[in-house]
Amino acid sequence: MKLDKKHENRIEFVDEVSTSFANMVRRYSIGRIPVLAIDQVTFYDNSSPLWDEYISHRLGLMPIITPDKTPASAEIVFSLDAEGPKIVYSSEMKSSDKDIQMAKNIPIVTLGPNQHLRFEGKAVLGVARKHAKFQSSIVSYGKEGNAIHFMVESCYQMEPAEVIERACDVITDDIESVEEALGKKPAKKAKKKAAKEPEAKAEKKEEEKAEKKAKKKDKEE
Repeated sequence: MKLDKKHENRIEFVDEVSTSFANMVRRYSIGRIPVLAIDQVTFYDNSSPLWDEYISHRLGLMPIITPDKTPASAEIVFSLDAEGPKIVYSSEMKSSDKDIQMAKNIPIVTLGPNQHLRFEGKAVLGVARKHAKFQSSIVSYGKEGNAIHFMVESCYQMEPAEVIERACDVITDDIESVEEALGKKPAKKAKKKAAKEPEAKAEKKEEEKAEKKAKKKDKEE
């Protein structure tokens, strides 16, 4: 793999893989990576020019930083209490998790004098094949001789390189699920076990040495 270009939220790289493999990576990157998005909004006060449903739709499409390995059951609450006259931005929303914030500072609504907006939005994990608000990226590719030229543009929930890494993790998990269904030992788990074996042996030797020293000390006493 060779990195060709790198921008703020976009990378381009070249790799010698088959077209079918490239298409699999593209489809998983777009539709199968879990990301956070606001899925439910409770309004307590809204005297802005926009009705509740319009603001809810805007909030759902705003990208949220999604750390890797975020639990599937995660529920992050974003709250806002604003008063005009002012432009209300997404960065003004307070998150229930300090590590998970809005990825971009996007205008929500313009409030006039004496206008208020107060709500709570609940963000959950989802994938783009369920709803477009959970889309992590746009990925495309083109064939250049024997190589494939990839273009990955992140929707800001993660770095563009992470998009490919997480897509490959999901692909690996799906392959392991198929192997388990067929009664085979998943290759990834077998490698992990093999990697841990030398560590376990080393730990056992250290324990044996410690026991011998303790016994020797007891005899001397």
